[in-house]
Amino acid sequence: MEKQPLVEKRYLLTFIVITALFALWGFANDITNPMVAAFQTVMELSAAKASMVQFAFYGGYATMAVPAALFIRRYSYKSGILLGLGLYATGAFLFIPAAAWQNFTFFCLSLYILTFGLAFLETTANPFILSLGTKESSTRRLNLAQAFNPMGSLCGMAVASLIVLPNLLSDKRNEMGEIIFGTLSEAEKATIRLHDLAVIRNPYVVIGLVVVVMFVIIALMKMPKTTKESLDIKASDTLKRLWDNTVYREGVVAQVFYVAAQIMVWTFIIQYADNLGIDKATAQNYNILAMSLFLCSRFISTFLMKYVNGRLMLTIFGCGAAVCTTGAILVNGMMGLYCVVGISIFMSLMFPTIYGIALENVSAEDSTLGAAFLVMAIVGGALMPPLQGTIIDCGTILNHPAVNVSFVLPFICFIMISIYGWRCFSANKK
Repeated sequence: MEKQPLVEKRYLLTFIVITALFALWGFANDITNPMVAAFQTVMELSAAKASMVQFAFYGGYATMAVPAALFIRRYSYKSGILLGLGLYATGAFLFIPAAAWQNFTFFCLSLYILTFGLAFLETTANPFILSLGTKESSTRRLNLAQAFNPMGSLCGMAVASLIVLPNLLSDKRNEMGEIIFGTLSEAEKATIRLHDLAVIRNPYVVIGLVVVVMFVIIALMKMPKTTKESLDIKASDTLKRLWDNTVYREGVVAQVFYVAAQIMVWTFIIQYADNLGIDKATAQNYNILAMSLFLCSRFISTFLMKYVNGRLMLTIFGCGAAVCTTGAILVNGMMGLYCVVGISIFMSLMFPTIYGIALENVSAEDSTLGAAFLVMAIVGGALMPPLQGTIIDCGTILNHPAVNVSFVLPFICFIMISIYGWRCFSANKK
């Protein structure tokens, strides 16, 4: 029997265009992570308060994922994508008045609306990619599409590292490596703040324009209808079936832990490096290295999944991430920072693999709402970073840098992911 291709020829153009959306939300995710450190300095905030950027960003997913799924069930994948792109662009353009008014809450609100759009895009694109071919190859197909997400992430990190962070006047340091912004007069601070907020604003405006172009392209495209969902299916019936599905139910919990770990690792790598006397722009280069390793590992793990059970790989990678996180906690200096960077190698396959495993035995008519709760699980990225920021604000804990101790939180997350992977692997063997 001839082997089925990963993506059938009739779906190839659609697959390419939808995969491009993965890069778009990757850009938004990873240009936003270093903005926590930027806002902390320019707006003179604590680490805990600055991490409200992440609370707003990932809180938008929690708010809008289920409404997005219900919208898609009522209309279509294409309608969901177009509405998502419209909300994405709106949130990005709101950075213009936010910078003009120099209001941190307004920036958070802009990000909150922007992620309404991302919730629509992720709730739509992930199950759409799964449906573009056979069920047997669906998890690998999603891993391939998700491999382009870190490409967008790398672009976001590069913009932050090469354009935003080096041009922040508030991050200038004296000969001792200390930030001088806090020692300036209020008038000098106001001038610098106006400049720096404009630097932060500009990339969001540019990506907003790119999103508008994508909106036009998709509006003019004809999308294939891959599944036929009945409008007569009650949401309550779907919820009951999803709740009774143990692999799916635990998959949502595992996804909460994964996203929480990912955002904590990538957000606070700058604070980890800062504790070693490394400035923000240079520290962001370590984030870029981490994302590069993440991207390479994503392609390698996607290939390996042809030969190794995805559930077993999830277990192994979860344990590997936990080991690297242990090094980040216990080891001071550059070796600890290298351990933080190394975590990204093992995070690479987690999101799409948990997603694919959780939805593997979910029926087509339940998949849209099922996907919504897996996207809603991204709320983990809103809940944990403020807690980690609070730990970091302690300075030291038992004579150990608090930023090192704070990585106990992602360590717990990776242990939970490993347990989920092993439970699914054991059940699958039976």
